[in-house]
Amino acid sequence: MKNAAICSIIFSYIILNEIMIPIKNKKKTLEVTIEEMRNFAFNYIEKFAPSKQQLKTYLLKKYLKSKTPVNRSNVSNLIDIVLEDLEKSKFINDKFYSESKAKSLIQRGSSINKIRNYLIGKGVGDKYIKNAIEKIHENNDDQDFFSAIKICKKKRIGPSREEDNRPLFYKKDMGVLARSGFDFEVSRRVMDLDKDEYLKIINLL
Repeated sequence: MKNAAICSIIFSYIILNEIMIPIKNKKKTLEVTIEEMRNFAFNYIEKFAPSKQQLKTYLLKKYLKSKTPVNRSNVSNLIDIVLEDLEKSKFINDKFYSESKAKSLIQRGSSINKIRNYLIGKGVGDKYIKNAIEKIHENNDDQDFFSAIKICKKKRIGPSREEDNRPLFYKKDMGVLARSGFDFEVSRRVMDLDKDEYLKIINLL
């Protein structure tokens, strides 16, 4: 009877330790994983200045492909905790991201449609996209017209061509502008510019 009681105590001790050790390790692993996530996030932010969704996608891919001891079902929740903290501390800011990207794309001659689709593709929220587009219109309510002229200069199409070649490539060049996100009216206005007027505008851009 005495031996049975001793065996029972020993068995209970083993079971208790088998339960406690994983729990203890799990807590430790959770802390390390969050810290790792922060480090990965900071490195990615420093290199790419991403949107919130870009950063989330990066962390998800990194952890789901790794041999991390964190339960995969918890990865997304842990990432959300890290992202929320980074957002509160302004390390990620989709308002600033959308405005700065829009400005950069405008300088390259991107259409407003192309800018909108780019920001959507980066997971930026509708309110930030709307705000960025409104700022473009505030600065220039005919921005697409001037952006289309930049594309003509860059691709050497439309009014950038030799005069004799313009009619031959008119439809093709209209297609190039359409695929760049410019509507028919803007494309037609740019394509119908005479050479002197086109050159004057180019010198002002």
